[in-house]
Amino acid sequence: MLVAPARVPATRRLAATLYGYAFLTDLVLLYPLYVLLFADTGLSVGQISSLFVLWAAAGIVLEVPSGVWADAVSRRLLLCLAPLLAAAGFALWVLLPSYPAFAAGFLLWGAGGALRSGALEALVFTELQRLGAADRYARLIGRTRTAEVLGAVGSGVLAGPVFALGGYLAVGAASVAACLLAAAVAARFPEHRRPPAAPVPAVDDDEPGWLDSLRLGLREVRADRRVRAAVLLVAAVTAIWGGLDEYTGLLAADTGMAEVGVPLLLLLVWAGMTVGGLLAPLGERLSHRGYAGLLVFAAAATAAGALLRHPAGFVLLAAAFAAFQLATVLADVRLQARITGSARATVTSAAGMATDLTIVAFYAGYGLLAGAVGNPAAFAVAVLPYLLVALWLLTGRA
Repeated sequence: MLVAPARVPATRRLAATLYGYAFLTDLVLLYPLYVLLFADTGLSVGQISSLFVLWAAAGIVLEVPSGVWADAVSRRLLLCLAPLLAAAGFALWVLLPSYPAFAAGFLLWGAGGALRSGALEALVFTELQRLGAADRYARLIGRTRTAEVLGAVGSGVLAGPVFALGGYLAVGAASVAACLLAAAVAARFPEHRRPPAAPVPAVDDDEPGWLDSLRLGLREVRADRRVRAAVLLVAAVTAIWGGLDEYTGLLAADTGMAEVGVPLLLLLVWAGMTVGGLLAPLGERLSHRGYAGLLVFAAAATAAGALLRHPAGFVLLAAAFAAFQLATVLADVRLQARITGSARATVTSAAGMATDLTIVAFYAGYGLLAGAVGNPAAFAVAVLPYLLVALWLLTGRA
């Protein structure tokens, strides 16, 4: 589909705003250092783990309500509020370093992530659809994921020098500044809402609008098998490799690489994720069989790279994570294309909640598995479910 020349500037503005927002949202210099901050404050490993649980719980509990709110009120408003909540949490961490402050910060950060999830994808797809450029969604979201990775890489590069200059206070101030800039960029998002195509009759005239949005979203997931399958596919594709990403540092250490070289191996993985996001337009051409093959390749490359127990294995891991990133973008594209109702953010948030629940279960399972067989073998076993997902795709039920 061609985009009318008069609409090209609007599409470019949307894209530029999206990339800037994604980059700034992940340009948080506390990312590489917050565990050290917790440890330096005197927290035990058990206390730090409990903070991660709080973080995940906040996202799970607020995921769908925030999507409903985005559909009922304003997606742009939620995108503005999300980084402000994160900024408040980071400020608490460096100004009042203590377990209660860290817990409150994680709750705020988790709430901010929930506000952003669903609202961002829904806003972008709706605006592209309005401009007659819905076919560009995969390209934009793929590049958005790349911008997020570049933001994380930037935080890793800058965190050390900034910490050397001013310690945790300087790193925290820089993180808050990035969040404030992200909120300012979010205010530039265009938002043109249309009335629901099939509103649900209200039982009570005084009933809030968000209840209608909730009904519309849940009804679409229940009634449309294709939407329900797309929601499940997002969770199935995203959760495992998203969880494994948190353990790549431990896997790198298990290769015998010195600590100073571990960040270089992680940089290789991030480079793979960057390439995967950029390949989204080409990935749209994949058939069901091709998509299934992509998942099988990613799982095999992950297992082989991990079991190699050598730094060279990270070349395979980078290729695997490129494929996983591409598969994740394509799963989101499939979901957005199948949603037909007005409660787009609600349905997308349902997929996000399913992903979060799966990741929490994965964390628990991986901890037990890695403790028994080690990280390399745990990586290889963890990706086996992708073979089942590939088989599901080949049956045509997804």
